[in-house]
Amino acid sequence: MHTVCGLLMHSSLAVTTEGLPLGLAAVKFWNRQKFKGTAALKRKINPTRVPIEQKESFRWLENMRQSTALFAAPDRCVHIGDRESDIYELFCLSQELGTHFLVRTCVDRLAGEGDHTIADDMKATTIAGQHTVPVRTANGDMSTATVDVRYHRLRILPPIGKQKRYPALTLTVLHATEQNTPIDRPKIDWKLLTDLPVDSHDDAVEKLRWYALRWKIEVFHKILKSGCRAEDARLRTADRLVRLIAVFCILSWRIFWMTMLLRANPEANPALALTEADREILDLLVAGGAHLAGKPRSLSHYLLKIARLGGYLARASDPPPGNIVIWRGLSRLNDLRIGAEMARLVGN
Repeated sequence: MHTVCGLLMHSSLAVTTEGLPLGLAAVKFWNRQKFKGTAALKRKINPTRVPIEQKESFRWLENMRQSTALFAAPDRCVHIGDRESDIYELFCLSQELGTHFLVRTCVDRLAGEGDHTIADDMKATTIAGQHTVPVRTANGDMSTATVDVRYHRLRILPPIGKQKRYPALTLTVLHATEQNTPIDRPKIDWKLLTDLPVDSHDDAVEKLRWYALRWKIEVFHKILKSGCRAEDARLRTADRLVRLIAVFCILSWRIFWMTMLLRANPEANPALALTEADREILDLLVAGGAHLAGKPRSLSHYLLKIARLGGYLARASDPPPGNIVIWRGLSRLNDLRIGAEMARLVGN
């Protein structure tokens, strides 16, 4: 008998400020010798005394290096992460590489000269304004929430055990908090940390919108798991699993990209995403879609037909098609393309 710990993946997705996914900027696979939770580890050693290179969280730094090397202009990139990425070494590496970060913090670090913490400073910071954000309740219903926005530029100190190795940094702390706790959902309480300057309320709102794009990586993973069913693979070795998941990552990104492309640039040239054979099949088999004579068909014309292959009803009151119907439509289109190719080769 032996314990199989499986395969873990840490991925970084590149998206535009409008939310259009551009592809994976970095990905790392690894496995564990045995299962051991963080709580069990903390009972034996102080995690802050362990070098970052010996921790699993070092993957955040590796992905930042890989992503920065991939892009020609690292100063245009902003690395966004949840509370798991609240790592002081990551902040220092960002400065070293000439790139930027925006993370949700969970550590109340020492600030100023070390005689107080970030929370003490933010309590004394006045509210710069309010911002209304759309939220979803536990039942899936959409509603709005009003948050108080505070921001302040502070001198942040490294952890006590790392002050000889890492310098103090001047960063912007941004808090967005609801005054009251709603009945049907958790209270919004975002505490963000960034090296970017925030000089006005509009700058703060911009950073909040950027952080909201972090959810795109969750959508990507949902397509990878639910659409491609990566977790159901039964290959016996890690090398084979890595190769399979790498292909699934490309496929998942393409589905996500086509779904968001329909919303971001519906009038684009259809050749951007579909071959001529795909467009011919869709024109022959899927009816509907108003088209003016002499005017070239747009990308949205064909993507809506793909969505209809996946079960989308395309009623006037329907929201834009999501990843699931695009996935189903592309799967069926692929079958139709194979059938058309076989008919061309062997005849009726």
